[in-house]
Amino acid sequence: MEYQSKIRDDQVDMLFDAILCLKDREECYRFFEDLCTINEIKSLAQRLEVAVMLREKRTYHEIAEKTGASTATISRVNRSLTYGADGYNRVIDRLTSK
Repeated sequence: MEYQSKIRDDQVDMLFDAILCLKDREECYRFFEDLCTINEIKSLAQRLEVAVMLREKRTYHEIAEKTGASTATISRVNRSLTYGADGYNRVIDRLTSK
């Protein structure tokens, strides 16, 4: 059964297909530097780090201190971990099993 996303459309499908066709980290750097601003990339990376730290049961204070994320961002990521589409958990599980 296909996940029913709130963001699913042809443009997002094309974006995700583009990401899935990247072969290595170098290609990711090149694509994302063309696609996003530096701040957008840094924000995405920060949210992933926040998610990892939340799963490690770190405190909001520790997370904010290490990542520079606001408590609002930490809270939003925490909501996604708890009530979201399970994307963070899948990715973190795969990253940690490598």
